[in-house]
Amino acid sequence: MQAEYDSHNIFARILRGELPCFKVYEDADTIAFLDIMPQSDGHTLVVPKEPAVDLFGLSGQAAAAAIRATQIVARGVRETFGPDGVVISQFNGAAAGQTVPHVHFHIVPRYADQALRGHAREQQSMEVLRAHAERLAATLAKQGA
Repeated sequence: MQAEYDSHNIFARILRGELPCFKVYEDADTIAFLDIMPQSDGHTLVVPKEPAVDLFGLSGQAAAAAIRATQIVARGVRETFGPDGVVISQFNGAAAGQTVPHVHFHIVPRYADQALRGHAREQQSMEVLRAHAERLAATLAKQGA
């Protein structure tokens, strides 16, 4: 059963330019920005521009574009932040941990000596987010993204 898309969700509002974000990448089909409540430094979200609540409602074309963008941004995250590993995840439904009803992909750097912060729990300072976004955007630009 597919949930109805709410065009007033926070990501829809970011896509329309009604709310700010720390954007690091954008193409015709996707946008990527830092999670303001990161689980680790460099936690980035890739959001398809197509309105869909979850992966099941996303067209094949938009899903393919989202995976391409996720791969591009994940390479930039890995180069910028130098984590020991990278988790890429995508949640479908509240029971699975989805907190925004617009399909999106999490790129979460993992550091061997650091525990993850809670999902959607603690907002990072705007200064730290801005600095991280500038570093990541510069890396992606250098990579030709």
